[in-house]
Amino acid sequence: MALWKPDPTFYPSSRMATAAPPETLAYIVALNPTPSNGRHDALCVLDLDPKSSTYGRLVGQVEMPNVGDELHHFGWNACSAALCPYAPHPHVERRYLLVPGLRSSRIHVIDTKPDPRNPRIVRVIEAEEIASRAGYSRPHTIHCGPDAIYVSALGAPNGEGPGGIFLLDCETFDVLGRWEIDRGPQYFAYDFWWNLGHDVLVTSEWGTPNMFEKGLVPELLLGEKYGRAVHVWDLKRRTHVRKLDAGEGYQLVFELRPAHDPTKAYGFVNCVLSTKDLSGSIWVWHRANGDWTMKKIIDIPAEPASEDQLPPMLKGFKAVPPLPTDINLSLDDRFLYVSCWGTGDMKQYDLSDPFNPKLTGSVRLGGIVSHAPHPKSGPLNGAMQMVEVSRDGRRIYVSNSLYSAIDEQFYPEGIKGWVAKLDANPSGGLALDPNFLVQFEHLRPHQIRLEGGDCSSDSFCYP
Repeated sequence: MALWKPDPTFYPSSRMATAAPPETLAYIVALNPTPSNGRHDALCVLDLDPKSSTYGRLVGQVEMPNVGDELHHFGWNACSAALCPYAPHPHVERRYLLVPGLRSSRIHVIDTKPDPRNPRIVRVIEAEEIASRAGYSRPHTIHCGPDAIYVSALGAPNGEGPGGIFLLDCETFDVLGRWEIDRGPQYFAYDFWWNLGHDVLVTSEWGTPNMFEKGLVPELLLGEKYGRAVHVWDLKRRTHVRKLDAGEGYQLVFELRPAHDPTKAYGFVNCVLSTKDLSGSIWVWHRANGDWTMKKIIDIPAEPASEDQLPPMLKGFKAVPPLPTDINLSLDDRFLYVSCWGTGDMKQYDLSDPFNPKLTGSVRLGGIVSHAPHPKSGPLNGAMQMVEVSRDGRRIYVSNSLYSAIDEQFYPEGIKGWVAKLDANPSGGLALDPNFLVQFEHLRPHQIRLEGGDCSSDSFCYP
């Protein structure tokens, strides 16, 4: 008699996932910022096993077959969402990484087995297939859902809008088609995630590809033409429910981090910039009195700076913005991590009361003005940008590149890629690991995925 057993890295609840074995490998997408030199983007493998002789070193790499993909965000083919009671795919395994190119619009399917240190490309989904079957381009975020692989796309094939979500089959990786039945007023796209226990999907906004592929356009930014809203959707009906607008002065509403506990009807999103004072902010979306609303809970101010310390884009403002470009939420929903790519700060907030967070830790590395040093290297350029948290909440991994064209606007001296590690106290508090720094020769690292799952890879259907 055949017996199917769930993948051992799948957990019914986030509470159970916090007790998972520590990660021993990380997968990191890294881009070549100058495609004219003929070098390819790559998926890199980093050893995270403290008992290993190669701990803290890159031990594997798979180059993309083409030049100029601009690898950005990526995700697994399957995760703990496959254990949801209505999931038709409980037999799948966490094996393949779906790695999109944000410029090329192709998706690379990479097999991490049988040797996780030597992954290999097994399929490339070309831009033409995505365009013909879903009507989208510039795939951005990957989430493994209970029923399929969900992919956000930032625009249409011509570089305009609307952007949205399309689905891939989690076994064949065929493009199934566009997800939205009725998109309502949604036009801009960026991130998405869900509150599975409440049958709600949430999306955020950046701009169309033509509005960002050559970098942020100052006139559009100051004219408040980029996205500033969160959209709430009926997950099963695939229809738009509510637009939650941050309001005038707020631009670039980016990363969505819902509570991991499916009984909780709230989540967090970062707003990168206020055009009024260059501050950044964190907002909470939540259900109140039967409806959805959004509220600002954290303000992060800009810091005064002299013009000669600032890149051309900021000289007239005489201040360095915090630029909170990424956030992450520990699996116990206790701590929110906010990376401030402008000032170089990583901030830790206690969310015991999610509507009244308390700052419990802060570490600075790099930054536009400060170039805060690491003990292993001295002053750093770039700053902590993408942030990933281990399942037990003890280790925080960070990389320093955002997007090639935007890197040059805020760090015109160029960014030399690095990955660093912070240690988190379970009771609150954050400290730099002085012995962990991985530097890249010709590539810039972006998103980090941990072997077996992390705090932004899995969804859970049980409390």
